[in-house]
Amino acid sequence: MAFPTSVNSQITDAVTQANVKVLADAPAMALGSLYQTLAQASGMAAQNATANQQAANQVSQAVVTRCVESILGSSAS
Repeated sequence: MAFPTSVNSQITDAVTQANVKVLADAPAMALGSLYQTLAQASGMAAQNATANQQAANQVSQAVVTRCVESILGSSAS
């Protein structure tokens, strides 16, 4: 305890200890939050890559279909 007060010393000690615990837990909480954010960002990146690959495959199939139609001379349009 820093200096005498009109408050019971046990109460001030309990509050001080609670504050110390909160300050001690802060780095671990921040790191946990960082890990969760990185995991979510990595997951979103993988989902975006998959969606882009699927879209590219659809475009490729359309191009191949059009090329085959052009080669066979049977245009659908």
